[in-house]
Amino acid sequence: MSLRLAADAVVVLHLAFILFVLFGALVVLRWPRLALLHVPAVAWGAAVELLHLYCPLTPLENELRRAAGEAGYAGGFVEHYVIPLIYPPGLTPELQLWLGGLVLLVNLPAYAWLGWRLLRR
Repeated sequence: MSLRLAADAVVVLHLAFILFVLFGALVVLRWPRLALLHVPAVAWGAAVELLHLYCPLTPLENELRRAAGEAGYAGGFVEHYVIPLIYPPGLTPELQLWLGGLVLLVNLPAYAWLGWRLLRR
Protein backbone atom coordinates (compact mmCIF):
# COMPACT_ATOMS: atom_id res chain seq x y z
CA MET A 1 0.00 0.00 0.00
CA SER A 2 2.76 2.48 0.86
CA LEU A 3 4.59 1.76 -2.42
CA ARG A 4 1.40 2.47 -4.35
CA LEU A 5 0.99 5.74 -2.47
CA ALA A 6 4.62 6.60 -3.23
CA ALA A 7 3.99 5.94 -6.93
CA ASP A 8 0.89 8.14 -6.79
CA ALA A 9 2.94 10.85 -5.09
CA VAL A 10 5.49 10.68 -7.92
CA VAL A 11 2.66 11.16 -10.44
CA VAL A 12 1.34 14.18 -8.54
CA LEU A 13 4.89 15.60 -8.32
CA HIS A 14 5.29 14.98 -12.06
CA LEU A 15 2.07 16.89 -12.79
CA ALA A 16 3.08 19.72 -10.45
CA PHE A 17 6.42 20.01 -12.25
CA ILE A 18 4.68 20.12 -15.64
CA LEU A 19 2.34 22.86 -14.42
CA PHE A 20 5.30 24.78 -12.97
CA VAL A 21 7.12 24.52 -16.30
CA LEU A 22 4.07 25.71 -18.23
CA PHE A 23 2.79 28.44 -15.96
CA GLY A 24 5.66 29.25 -13.59
CA ALA A 25 6.59 32.40 -15.50
CA LEU A 26 3.34 33.93 -14.28
CA VAL A 27 4.49 33.32 -10.70
CA VAL A 28 7.95 34.69 -11.57
CA LEU A 29 6.30 37.97 -12.57
CA ARG A 30 5.23 38.31 -8.94
CA TRP A 31 8.40 36.83 -7.36
CA PRO A 32 11.28 37.35 -9.82
CA ARG A 33 13.81 35.38 -7.74
CA LEU A 34 11.79 32.25 -8.45
CA ALA A 35 13.26 32.48 -11.95
CA LEU A 36 16.35 30.78 -10.52
CA LEU A 37 14.21 27.62 -10.25
CA HIS A 38 11.87 28.21 -13.16
CA VAL A 39 14.38 28.85 -15.95
CA PRO A 40 16.17 25.49 -15.42
CA ALA A 41 12.77 23.79 -15.13
CA VAL A 42 11.68 25.28 -18.47
CA ALA A 43 14.99 24.29 -20.06
CA TRP A 44 14.54 20.71 -18.82
CA GLY A 45 10.86 20.55 -19.80
CA ALA A 46 11.55 21.87 -23.30
CA ALA A 47 14.56 19.57 -23.71
CA VAL A 48 12.55 16.50 -22.67
CA GLU A 49 9.93 17.26 -25.30
CA LEU A 50 12.13 18.62 -28.09
CA LEU A 51 14.88 15.99 -27.77
CA HIS A 52 12.54 13.10 -26.86
CA LEU A 53 14.32 12.48 -23.57
CA TYR A 54 12.94 10.25 -20.85
CA CYS A 55 11.95 11.99 -17.65
CA PRO A 56 13.56 10.31 -14.61
CA LEU A 57 10.27 10.47 -12.71
CA THR A 58 8.67 7.98 -15.11
CA PRO A 59 11.00 5.03 -14.38
CA LEU A 60 10.81 5.85 -10.67
CA GLU A 61 7.03 5.70 -10.77
CA ASN A 62 7.00 2.48 -12.82
CA GLU A 63 9.47 0.81 -10.47
CA LEU A 64 7.39 1.78 -7.45
CA ARG A 65 4.28 0.38 -9.15
CA ARG A 66 6.07 -2.89 -10.00
CA ALA A 67 7.34 -3.16 -6.43
CA ALA A 68 3.76 -2.62 -5.23
CA GLY A 69 2.63 -5.50 -7.43
CA GLU A 70 0.82 -3.32 -9.98
CA ALA A 71 1.05 -3.73 -13.72
CA GLY A 72 -0.67 -0.60 -14.93
CA TYR A 73 -2.56 2.53 -14.08
CA ALA A 74 -6.02 1.06 -13.43
CA GLY A 75 -8.09 2.28 -10.49
CA GLY A 76 -8.15 5.35 -8.25
CA PHE A 77 -8.47 9.08 -8.83
CA VAL A 78 -4.81 9.68 -9.58
CA GLU A 79 -4.67 6.95 -12.20
CA HIS A 80 -7.92 7.95 -13.82
CA TYR A 81 -7.54 11.74 -13.92
CA VAL A 82 -3.91 12.72 -13.44
CA ILE A 83 -2.02 10.12 -15.46
CA PRO A 84 -3.85 10.83 -18.77
CA LEU A 85 -2.75 14.46 -18.44
CA ILE A 86 0.89 13.42 -18.14
CA TYR A 87 0.79 10.50 -20.59
CA PRO A 88 -1.85 11.41 -23.19
CA PRO A 89 -2.92 8.66 -25.59
CA GLY A 90 -1.41 9.02 -29.05
CA LEU A 91 1.66 10.96 -27.89
CA THR A 92 3.90 11.07 -30.95
CA PRO A 93 7.34 12.62 -31.53
CA GLU A 94 5.69 15.33 -33.64
CA LEU A 95 3.26 16.13 -30.84
CA GLN A 96 6.17 16.25 -28.40
CA LEU A 97 7.82 18.89 -30.62
CA TRP A 98 4.65 20.95 -30.48
CA LEU A 99 4.48 20.56 -26.70
CA GLY A 100 8.11 21.66 -26.33
CA GLY A 101 7.34 24.69 -28.48
CA LEU A 102 4.28 25.40 -26.35
CA VAL A 103 6.47 25.43 -23.22
CA LEU A 104 8.64 28.09 -24.80
CA LEU A 105 5.72 30.03 -26.28
CA VAL A 106 3.91 30.25 -22.94
CA ASN A 107 6.97 31.36 -20.97
CA LEU A 108 8.90 33.64 -23.33
CA PRO A 109 6.39 36.54 -23.29
CA ALA A 110 6.33 36.59 -19.49
CA TYR A 111 10.12 36.63 -19.31
CA ALA A 112 10.34 39.26 -22.05
CA TRP A 113 7.97 41.46 -20.06
CA LEU A 114 9.93 40.83 -16.87
CA GLY A 115 13.18 41.71 -18.64
CA TRP A 116 11.64 44.87 -20.03
CA ARG A 117 10.37 45.79 -16.55
CA LEU A 118 13.82 45.24 -15.03
CA LEU A 119 15.54 47.29 -17.75
CA ARG A 120 13.20 50.22 -17.10
CA ARG A 121 14.35 50.44 -13.48
